[in-house]
Amino acid sequence: MGVIYVLLTISIIVAIIFFIAFIISVKNGQYDDIYTPSVRMLFDDELVKESKEKSSVSTKTKQS
Repeated sequence: MGVIYVLLTISIIVAIIFFIAFIISVKNGQYDDIYTPSVRMLFDDELVKESKEKSSVSTKTKQS
């Protein structure tokens, strides 16, 4: 029974250490996404073109 208490204590200590490491890495910007904003502008134009084509098709069908 004593082994369970020791293992439980060790696992809680390890979990706290990993949580503190996670908080520190978030504060240091480890998970900041610096790649996507530079690429997002390349894909925005494709979405605008598709919506313009859909609107022009819908206006052509309304005029007919």
